[in-house]
Amino acid sequence: MDYSYKYNLNLPQELSAFIGQEFWILEDIGPDMLTSLMDPVKFSANSWIFVYQGNCEADLNLINYKISGPTLVMVESSQILYPRFVSRDFKASIMVMSKTFRDNLALFLANLPISPIMSRHAVTAIDSEALSEVSKLFGDCGSILADKENPYQAQALLFRLVTFIYSTAYRWFLPYMEEIVSNQGRMSDQFMMLAQRHFRQHRFLDFYARKLEVSPKHLSRTVKAQTGYTAVEWIEKFVILEAKVLLKSSNLNIQQISDELNFASQSFFGKYFKKLTGMSPKEFRNSQ
Repeated sequence: MDYSYKYNLNLPQELSAFIGQEFWILEDIGPDMLTSLMDPVKFSANSWIFVYQGNCEADLNLINYKISGPTLVMVESSQILYPRFVSRDFKASIMVMSKTFRDNLALFLANLPISPIMSRHAVTAIDSEALSEVSKLFGDCGSILADKENPYQAQALLFRLVTFIYSTAYRWFLPYMEEIVSNQGRMSDQFMMLAQRHFRQHRFLDFYARKLEVSPKHLSRTVKAQTGYTAVEWIEKFVILEAKVLLKSSNLNIQQISDELNFASQSFFGKYFKKLTGMSPKEFRNSQ
């Protein structure tokens, strides 16, 4: 189904179709840009946001973060960022990667001990001494992007980012190396990844329990103990957040949104939405 998000980054999975390359940067993002987006933002590409200074509060895939610069925020494709507060001295830069670029980067990091730690910490503090290296990274990437005659532009960008991770960024994740991840914690992480991937098609717990080879009761109890919400409540949160983004920020009508979220009918979608939000989809779409 073809649709667009008003508050999306509006970048297709293959960035080459949009800008002729696999990698894109934007520097000097100030508070005005974010305060104009005080609605959920669905990212259509993998993005690293370097917050240099200032404070903000945002939900990333339903997890609330209070962010103070300098900080790195890593947003995966299809995740939803919901800015709630941005200070007037906020300053950041962003780099956006296509799926192909991100997959190639992952290959270089596969044997790095901090690689699984990076995936668990989407919001990570940066030591202020490294800001000059971050600035240099953006400068080098800008120079590579400006060299239109280089047939190995994507490779040059990839190796520059790999070098940055191995020489500088790895330090930001070292404090987490001693984390002890319990079997329950791993199950909760696996469930959250599955729910993010499949909530549009599967709203019932049996699907996830089969995938994780546990009983639905055990899965729900474990997720509740680890996160404070049951597994079903997390699925509902993902469904409702996606529905809200589609209602506010897409050109789909309510029937199309119901189909997109795999509801049996528009009526069933309406009852589900109203039960969890207190208003109908139409009332929410028309609300301020």
